Amino acid sequence: MKAYPIKFEPILKERIWGGEKLINIFKKKSDKLNIGESWEISDVEGDVSVVSNGLLKGQTLKDLIINFKEEFLGYKVYERFGDNFPVLIKFIDAKTPLSIQVHPNNELAKERHNSFGKNEMWYVMDVDKDAELIVGFNQKVDEEKYVKALNNGKVLDILNSEKTEKGDTFYIPTGRVHAIGAGIVLAEIQQTSDVTYRIYDYERTDAAGNQRELHTELALDAIDYNLYNNYKTTYQLKENQSSELVHSPYFKTDIIQLTNQLEKNYEKLDSFVIYMCVEGSFTLECNNELMMVNKGETVLLPASIKAVKLNSEQATLLEVYL
Repeated sequence: MKAYPIKFEPILKERIWGGEKLINIFKKKSDKLNIGESWEISDVEGDVSVVSNGLLKGQTLKDLIINFKEEFLGYKVYERFGDNFPVLIKFIDAKTPLSIQVHPNNELAKERHNSFGKNEMWYVMDVDKDAELIVGFNQKVDEEKYVKALNNGKVLDILNSEKTEKGDTFYIPTGRVHAIGAGIVLAEIQQTSDVTYRIYDYERTDAAGNQRELHTELALDAIDYNLYNNYKTTYQLKENQSSELVHSPYFKTDIIQLTNQLEKNYEKLDSFVIYMCVEGSFTLECNNELMMVNKGETVLLPASIKAVKLNSEQATLLEVYL
């Protein structure tokens, strides 16, 4: 393939908890008012991303994988995942709280849904004052104590709430109960999976007066009931270099704070690379051609691209690869 940096058409999702920030701040195009998610790069069946720029415009992500294989994904990635793209990239706007939920691990997801599990991470981009999110438990519980709290409408009492601010990062492994709170916009990187067990939804109803389905029984053996000392990821932000943010078996994410030009060399990396612009804007130079990438935009470098230049006086981006 004649490789170049690829952008995709965002797949916008209406959600009962969604707002207008993805449209107003990130300039996503929609006439709806409750857009909760922008799927930036997706290989989920029924929601496969379509290229929006260059010679490959109009082709799907699946087309690119099938046609270019290792050249697009990287040899080790293609060997591991074949014609499947391993990560799902999103921006999320929570105007009101998301449901309390949990994701099954790879084994449960394969057995029950013929799917990957859903390990994921959050990077908080914008936040209203005193906004909170939920991640994990705030005390030791077991299945019996959890079920009792759930049945008594007291499940929020045993969950860990954290006030959050821009730049906060959380890794959410499968089994960890979690929810994004009202007033938070974040970048989400996850395994390619749309399997979620909803365990509590604040008794909300849709336009027809119906409550959303809960998955109480399915969630019981998916939940990690352990108590952990800390749920937030700590990291060091260094200017004009890649700093480790979250490295897991399922994806690796670094953070780059640009204040000048940065030359990136990927000769030793056998993987595609994704940039998510989470603050400011930057120019991406590849093969003597320039691309502007603004806050709320995502661009993918095929694995055969081994060198690019990034330039900005002030930008922050997430760098995702396998």
